[in-house]
Amino acid sequence: MSTPISYDPALLVAQAKALIEDERDPIANAANVAALIFGSLDRLNWAGFYFMRGGELVLGPFQGKTACTRIGVGKGACGTAAAEARSLIVPDVDEFPGHIACDSASRSELVVPLIRDGVVFGVIDCDSPDLARFGDPERSLIEAVAHHYVAGSDAL
Repeated sequence: MSTPISYDPALLVAQAKALIEDERDPIANAANVAALIFGSLDRLNWAGFYFMRGGELVLGPFQGKTACTRIGVGKGACGTAAAEARSLIVPDVDEFPGHIACDSASRSELVVPLIRDGVVFGVIDCDSPDLARFGDPERSLIEAVAHHYVAGSDAL
């Protein structure tokens, strides 16, 4: 189970919205949002984006160690969230069927799809070295950030 929130969710969402409101470039916005998430949430070892390209997820801007470059739709947590067009909380990645271990230090994961006009065009992925790091508060927070990202960025 996740621990008490150590950040102000309303402030983080407001900061994300402010970063995006005067910039339409989706890559620039993804870079800033990844940095904001990584710098604001404690106990993360990775935060970033994957974007749909040619029927698979391709690595976008992120903060953390090097990452898997391509993930098939339906594969791992990111690919499953994209295939099912729903947010996914994975309390223990070792118990998730087909988990893709980009960083062996990751123990839990939160993935939120980016959806425009009913189509998933990417995901925001957050990894933690702690088991059960993510819960509904973090899911709601990253979903709100994703909403502002989709609304404030031009299509890729």
